[in-house]
Amino acid sequence: MIFITRTGKSYDTEKDLSAPERHILQKLFIWKSMAKSVQQFREKKEEAFRRGWNNSGPVSESKVMKFIIVDLEEKLRQRLKKIEKNR
Repeated sequence: MIFITRTGKSYDTEKDLSAPERHILQKLFIWKSMAKSVQQFREKKEEAFRRGWNNSGPVSESKVMKFIIVDLEEKLRQRLKKIEKNR
């Protein structure tokens, strides 16, 4: 999968992330859509990295993954702002 950030930077998750990171990224996509706050998203992210793939143990967060997570957090902020605006 090609992930493109808000700034136009693209990452090929097959090449740029480890298999455990790709698994965590899938979870984070879901949490980006469901989280009620950035703090909740971060807690889920930390839990996923601590547990690892299928509870296999901690996973190291690569530079690319960090960039992607920053982008996901910003997209989450935008979603939350939109929700707040529509209330």
